[in-house]
Amino acid sequence: MSGDDRPTVPPVRLPSEAELARDALAAPLPARAAALARWAGTGVPVGAGGELPPGRLKEAAAHIAPDAGEEAPALAAEAWNYAIDTGLVTVDEEDTGADPDEVTGTAVPGEELARFTGGGAPGDVLEVWAEGLESVLADAATPALEDLIGAMEGLVREDGSIDPEAFAPESLQWDPEEEAAFLDDALENLYLLTATDEAVAAGAAVPLPVLAASLVLPEDMAEPSDEALHQVSAVMMKLDDQFRLLEPTGLLEYHPVDEALIAETSEEAPGDRTVDEEEDLTRYGQVRLTPLGLYGVRGRMVEAGYDAPLVGDLAGEDAAVLLAAVPRCPESSARAEAEQWLAARPPLEAARELLAAARGTDPDGPGRRLGCQLVLSLLGEEAEPALREVLDDRELGGLARVWLAERGADDIPGPPEDMVFWLTIDTLAAQLGAYGEEEEPAALRELAEGLATQHSGFFDKAWRVEHPATAEVLEAVGRVHPDRQTAKEAKKAAFRARSRA
Repeated sequence: MSGDDRPTVPPVRLPSEAELARDALAAPLPARAAALARWAGTGVPVGAGGELPPGRLKEAAAHIAPDAGEEAPALAAEAWNYAIDTGLVTVDEEDTGADPDEVTGTAVPGEELARFTGGGAPGDVLEVWAEGLESVLADAATPALEDLIGAMEGLVREDGSIDPEAFAPESLQWDPEEEAAFLDDALENLYLLTATDEAVAAGAAVPLPVLAASLVLPEDMAEPSDEALHQVSAVMMKLDDQFRLLEPTGLLEYHPVDEALIAETSEEAPGDRTVDEEEDLTRYGQVRLTPLGLYGVRGRMVEAGYDAPLVGDLAGEDAAVLLAAVPRCPESSARAEAEQWLAARPPLEAARELLAAARGTDPDGPGRRLGCQLVLSLLGEEAEPALREVLDDRELGGLARVWLAERGADDIPGPPEDMVFWLTIDTLAAQLGAYGEEEEPAALRELAEGLATQHSGFFDKAWRVEHPATAEVLEAVGRVHPDRQTAKEAKKAAFRARSRA
């Protein structure tokens, strides 16, 4: 797909490659795999598939997980498979000569071990980690055998033999591509939540029911049906299994579903369990992408054709590109992006470029001016001449006066009434454009509630404002304002604005 056709996601902030590499080396599964690769030393006998014999597996478990008890062999087997999949360990196969079909081998540290743990470039460490992630993602997207068989009753014949037809493709309730796409969608939604939600970006976990709902429920579903809630419950259980497998890679931090809850669910018919809003949501699992996870998911999204920028990528772009991006970012990311953009320019020149880019009566204009206010708020008195130059500009004069007043500037001329009304409509339009009608953000409701008290006879004059979004804004005010009479006046004004247009 061409660059113009690529779907774009909001930018995220990532630590340096050196910090990410340290996280990769410290993640439990890669760390155990590297330890086993070193343990292999001059060679360890393995089976035909590269698996460790029982005795050696016991040694490996004691080496990497001496305090893990019964879980130690499973941890060692997972780490050993990871080591083989990533090249931390390589297997030289040998023909024993005793049986043409009997092949054993010797496992030794692979070339990738030096790249991963030898103090080389951080990019080498991350490349090995990403390769290992792919193998674990493939495992996570593969259901257990009992989940693959559509008719388990027909699997075993009366004489105890296996019916091969039970393994026919039409009997398997599994589409590998569909399963992989499901897990990709879950991780991409988690990435988007991190990129767009201020709390998640700051480190808050996402409740598993919220993530599951984002995969199942249509965005316009006001009240989920029982069937939809059952689907959410089933997806939660599926994600729980997958995230448990993925957490040791360092991709995510996961607080799993309460075991007692799983036991309750297993006693019910499939999908009968639904989320009770009054229960403690932590029982249903919580998940967040780590910085390393953001790096990994972003890399896969870029390979899939997404335009997935990083904070700082816009430092060399013009002001219009910056202003189109910052309103869609969480506040912390938007501020960091703006700071890096401003750092590359003299303050006065930057202010003039921002103001010029903020002009326009196109549908994206209010959003650009919202972004312009955000970026300008980071500039000091060096930018003042640029703001005074636009005081008479209908589109920019209002925000310029606000900027100057906030800095205690002298001799600020009072705004004409039509400029005040235009700025009010423009500000509300920016909120609508940033969030959409479905979400009706709190900021929009707060602005709407203050209109009648701040401006006497607001609706009698607002419908005459020559702003392309006047009617749309007044309709939104009528929709969200809590006072019935005020809402009625807003809707009437919206009708008059449309009639006038």
